[in-house]
Amino acid sequence: MSDHDDAEVFAQLRALWREVDPVPATLIDRMIAAVASDGLSQEYALLTLVESELGSVRGDADALTLQFSDGVTSILLHVTTTASGRRRVDGWVDTAAAEITLVQGERSRATEPAETGRFSFDEVPPGLTRVHLTTTGANGEPRTLSTPQFEL
Repeated sequence: MSDHDDAEVFAQLRALWREVDPVPATLIDRMIAAVASDGLSQEYALLTLVESELGSVRGDADALTLQFSDGVTSILLHVTTTASGRRRVDGWVDTAAAEITLVQGERSRATEPAETGRFSFDEVPPGLTRVHLTTTGANGEPRTLSTPQFEL
């Protein structure tokens, strides 16, 4: 058989299957969405604004509480403005975490949470921020939870 004969046989098979079992009209869009969202929960956590208050926490300071979760692990952040105009970030994580990293552009700061899951970052400049949590997954491999960017 030549390449031409093969192409003709494949064309006939394609025509037969289109007639007998056509591709559902929405299959392509559903497959694109499935591939695009595959692993999304591992790469980004769901951001939920829990509470936003002005004042009453530390005098005239602004306070913001944010919760991030990927369905397995949750991080709670409480952000206050310090006297210098920078931010203090107090956080709690509900899993044994190896390291928590606060990232702002090219700058990053890492800390290890206490046994209770508490951690903090002092004198953080305002700006777009992201938190990375590195922990051990169920299979013993390192697992990273990365929050979406948020404004401090």
